[in-house]
Amino acid sequence: MFERLGDRLDGVLKRFRQRGVITEKMLDEGLREVRRALLEADVNFRVARDFLDKVKARALGEDVLKSVRPGDQIVKIVHDELVALLGEAVPEPVEAAVPPTVIMLVGLQGSGKTTTAAKLGRRLAKEGRRPALVACDPYRPAAADQLETLAERVGVPLLARPSGSDMAALASGALDEARRAGVTHLLLDMAGRLQADEPLMDELRSVKAAVEPQEILLVADGMTGQEAVRIAEGFHAAVGLTGVVLTKMDGDARGGAALSIYGVLGVPIRFVGTGERPEDLTLFDPERMAGRILQMGDIVGLVERAQQTVDLGETERLQKKLLGGKGEFDLADFLLSIQQIQKMGPLKGLLKMMPGVDARMLDQAEVDPRRVRHLEAIILSMTPEERRRPEILNGSRRARVAKGSGRPLQEVNRLLKQFREMRKMMKQMRKLMPRMQKQMQGQFPGGMPGGGGAGDLGRLIG
Repeated sequence: MFERLGDRLDGVLKRFRQRGVITEKMLDEGLREVRRALLEADVNFRVARDFLDKVKARALGEDVLKSVRPGDQIVKIVHDELVALLGEAVPEPVEAAVPPTVIMLVGLQGSGKTTTAAKLGRRLAKEGRRPALVACDPYRPAAADQLETLAERVGVPLLARPSGSDMAALASGALDEARRAGVTHLLLDMAGRLQADEPLMDELRSVKAAVEPQEILLVADGMTGQEAVRIAEGFHAAVGLTGVVLTKMDGDARGGAALSIYGVLGVPIRFVGTGERPEDLTLFDPERMAGRILQMGDIVGLVERAQQTVDLGETERLQKKLLGGKGEFDLADFLLSIQQIQKMGPLKGLLKMMPGVDARMLDQAEVDPRRVRHLEAIILSMTPEERRRPEILNGSRRARVAKGSGRPLQEVNRLLKQFREMRKMMKQMRKLMPRMQKQMQGQFPGGMPGGGGAGDLGRLIG
């Protein structure tokens, strides 16, 4: 998402930063290129025009043109206006005065409503809530079956399935049951159509009148660009949307929908779907998203993903082995570290969230997932003793491991060689740690900037 747009904007802004003085002519030339980049990303042309007008008005201000580093000022202006374009502050979810809070998920067929309902249910359950799902699609039996399967997978109860064609009665009955069961959030997976027709809107209005939902979220396919904005306009006019969930944003979506919806409708984007896994639903934060578009990274998002997926206890144990000298880092630990990283998602997606990583670096970092599975197969084909003491892997043992994993003997040898080199480097780092800590104590006698002591260095590196 936003890769091509980010590269184009980064190129323009770099040229601004390299200039000691910026004239109005230079600014016009740069903004013309920004305009082309926005339109190629399928951003609504009125939204693009208003965005550039605001950037130019602020950039031509006397404080910018006469500043020591006008290029950096312009970068900040573009960032701030992107944040405003994406929706500024993240709105607080509306809660019912008396539970349950009712959330209607609406949209066209194929937009990802059912999967999003399960993901949102999982997210609420992780936050300590008691959500429940309701299948409100009487026209597509597979939708109810799919929601039931997903509900079991994420551990969220399914309260009701369609028993007739009256969606309002179904939703109202599910709400009564939810109140008796002590449910805090009721998620209604509404029926969709191939197109937004009037019969669908009438049904949605009847459900809205019957259950009076606190939130009506449109689930829209982010790959459709400006079409997603047009669809959002139709649903907003009919039932009054409180937010949007953009799905399939892990693909090659150009980002036009995300950059246009708030500007056109004034309806905030609440979540983005970034994959098929139950945890691949990210809270949309305009400031962090603007940072990612301008290739400033999203460290907060990276930390949140780690907190949701990584076993912190195991990570701390591995860190002590790596840098604290608490035992020898072995192949079993190496396998665990690979599996922890895999839980966070594809390596390329993680690198996108780090500051300063451009498209060229991402291409170089492309890792074949099969290669990781091959490493796992090799290590799992070893005995526990061989994983603890790789040095006992002689020729016959290596041949057995190669046969058991289905990988060539050369791959086994290469893995062991790389592991020996990595462990040697770790030993050298452990020897340097006391000296580095003394240097840090001398440089920061009052403690590390931000309140950490020099003893925190290992945690920072880890």
